[in-house]
Order: sequence, then C-alpha cells, then structure tokens
Amino acid sequence: MRDLVYTGFMSLDGVVDSPGGGPGEEHRSGGWVVKDVEFLPEAFALKGEELAETTALMFGRRSYEAFAPIWRDSADHADYKELPKYVVSRTLPEDALVDGWGPTRILRSIDDVVALRKSAGGAIFIHGSAELARRLADAGLISRYHLLVFPVLLGAGKGLFSDADKDKQMLSLRESAAYPNGIVKLIYDVVG
Repeated sequence: MRDLVYTGFMSLDGVVDSPGGGPGEEHRSGGWVVKDVEFLPEAFALKGEELAETTALMFGRRSYEAFAPIWRDSADHADYKELPKYVVSRTLPEDALVDGWGPTRILRSIDDVVALRKSAGGAIFIHGSAELARRLADAGLISRYHLLVFPVLLGAGKGLFSDADKDKQMLSLRESAAYPNGIVKLIYDVVG
C-alpha cells in the first residue's frame, strides 16, 4: 500500500491557508511563512529531505491550479517537474491540465484515491490542498503528516484538520525538532 503523506506549513492555531502569499492565496495574512519568521535553512531542510521519498504529488483542484503554472517553471521546484501528479477533482476538465509538468491524471473520487494507494509505487506527497487533506483524513487515507509549525496565530483561514464528529485517531511521533526562529518540525505516522 502506497503512503499518502500530507506536507505543509501550519500556524500554531492550525491554519494552512496562504503560507506563501502568492497567486491564488487570498488569506488576509498571506505570506506569513516568508514575512514574519526569520529564514533559517535548517528549519526548512525537511522540504529537501522529502524529495528522496516522493514518487508522486497529489493536489486538490484549487492547489493544482495555483501551483502548476508557477512550479512548472520554478527552479526551486525543478525536482518535482517530471514526477507523476494526481489531481483529485470532480469538475476539473482534462484540457485544464498544465502542459510540460510531467504526467498528470485526474482522480474523480475518493474511490480512485483508494485504488491509487493500492497500486505499485512509493509515497505520494500532498502539498497545500487543505480541503482534500481533510476529506482524505476523514476517509482514513492519510498515512503520515510532515508539518512545519510556525509561531503565529492567524485567527482564521483554512485548517488542516476536520471538525467532523468522528472516532479518535492516534498519531505516533516519528521525528521532531525545534529551531531558534520558533518553527517546530513534527512528523507523525497515523496509527491504525
């Protein structure tokens, strides 16, 4: 079974909305990752470490539409260019897929995601895509969380975790680190 790994930047109050503040990121405090916290390379090393394990990327429709045109030509994201991509969307038309950014397939349902997880291959990393991550977590499909938690309270915005009334889900801490700029790295395996 392939792992589905959510990776992202999160405020202390659980908001994952608009960390970079780029196009398609509309939060009133957009850019909170780059504007408000001192940059320390070691605090962001997780992003580079993930590349060794990433065999594919997964996005919800909105994150795909925001990231694809920018990441395709970005030197910072060059290692992602040829990786397979999956977009989970009931409504994204095939002709909306971005050319020149590796093989991309649209998954139309959670059942399609389940089938993908059962296929051969390695870990699939989900970037952005808070709504998708909540739906997948509620369906018991997230295997692991890679979080960089920032020392900021945003007060509103898209949260990573659902407020659905569901059974308790235990996590097991795989790795953690704290950095002088206040960022905390948390890597959790989902138990069960």
